[in-house]
Amino acid sequence: MLNPSLLRVYEAEALIDSGAVRTAIPVEVCEHLGLRIRSQEIAKYADGRQETVGLTGPIIIELEGRETIEAAMVLGDMVLIGQTVLETLDLLVDCKNQRLVPNPENPERPVLRV
Repeated sequence: MLNPSLLRVYEAEALIDSGAVRTAIPVEVCEHLGLRIRSQEIAKYADGRQETVGLTGPIIIELEGRETIEAAMVLGDMVLIGQTVLETLDLLVDCKNQRLVPNPENPERPVLRV
């Protein structure tokens, strides 16, 4: 219902981190998109550190022609895509060729798991 000319878009190269659960965006991206911090949550890093970070309202994330809606943690200096997005979009990580590929079982579109 929002006028498309009022939508804010941000295109970025992102780090796909299959070890991360959630998506993270830098504060500059959050500000560019005009996102509101909806809550403060605890983020736990692989090295055991913990930090309180902002969690945004919903954002649309598009990868490989597939899109999903997710809240993002606000931290770091680059866009990081975690497992929740990869699972929802039914994308697999091809580490050897450094790319994302659709799940061969569902090449045309994502299949959501219940």
